[in-house]
Amino acid sequence: MKRILLYFLVTGLCLWSSVLRAQIEAGDVGKIWSYPVIYNYNEETTWYFDLVNTSFTENQDLYIWIWSPSEPDAGNWENSSDFAKLTYEGNMIWSFTLIPTSYFGVSAEDIAASAGFWFRLKDKTGAMQSGVAQVPYTPFDSFYTANEMIRSYPEKPTLDGGLSILFNANLVDGFSGVPSVHFHSGMNDWEVKQEYQAWIPEVVEKTKLKDLGNGFYRMDLIPSEYYGDQEGYYDGYIMEKINFLMVAADWAANSGDQVLLAAEYVQPPDPEFRFFPLNISQKDFLGISRINNERGVTVLKYQITAGTKRITGEFSGGTSEIKGFVDLVSELYGITGLTQIHVVVTDNNDRVISDTVMPLKQLDEQ
Repeated sequence: MKRILLYFLVTGLCLWSSVLRAQIEAGDVGKIWSYPVIYNYNEETTWYFDLVNTSFTENQDLYIWIWSPSEPDAGNWENSSDFAKLTYEGNMIWSFTLIPTSYFGVSAEDIAASAGFWFRLKDKTGAMQSGVAQVPYTPFDSFYTANEMIRSYPEKPTLDGGLSILFNANLVDGFSGVPSVHFHSGMNDWEVKQEYQAWIPEVVEKTKLKDLGNGFYRMDLIPSEYYGDQEGYYDGYIMEKINFLMVAADWAANSGDQVLLAAEYVQPPDPEFRFFPLNISQKDFLGISRINNERGVTVLKYQITAGTKRITGEFSGGTSEIKGFVDLVSELYGITGLTQIHVVVTDNNDRVISDTVMPLKQLDEQ
């Protein structure tokens, strides 16, 4: 059946292409993903489209023209309907939120039997269009009969990517008939954690799993957002694992300790520290910079000794770079006879980054 549907789909695309030859081709859609990562066709989801390699422009009003499994905006190619408008998310990424069964006006069974979600993205008048693309869909029906307690999509999560975790409570004593199930978790052996705290309503809601019925549950999150306001989380944090328990309301039961190992990450380059310029006088600004900082390094503190004068301060930043300037002109104004300064730089973990004696260039008095 699907082979026949695909034949008609391809035939339709060829005819459609001949009709639209006069249109401006903006290029092919790049990465496409959804959040939640997995969803039923009758659940709300958001599709994301990366258009960085197309000729569409930032903040441009774009619309989805989709014809499979049905064609909701049929007849409006030259004046797309507002319901088909995408949302600009920044960085050349647009999104579209929908409940598939509602948007396409067909049943979940009809969608499953169709050729999938085939579309173009376009401007309102249809003068500019993307190439033909398909939104990927991940079925997860097999989990209901797999006799697995936990399954995650993807198997190894990333810090900034979506994550869906399925839980079969039928396999754990004490979960039958519970009013809700919650996600008690932390990253990297509980270094950064979001506990289930039954006495705090907003935490109860945040940690609550979606009830899929018949003892099956799902937790959806993006780790950097989910843990982003927790103590210990910072810019450049590297997630190596997620430790968690599935917990029944009021801790009536729990799944026992579970671990998801994170996706492999590329070892960052070694840190690089420098002063600039290297040849300075007391009438210069001294630049201090460190790039490729280690996990947790967010501040550089400096202490400069110039004769009897001591200058202290700090600069903040992140993994990519921490940089700042020290105004020696003002700090050393009126001090004579200086030939060198002693600069000690430490990080926010009190580790010495540099302990350097810098000669001062002597200037001719005017």
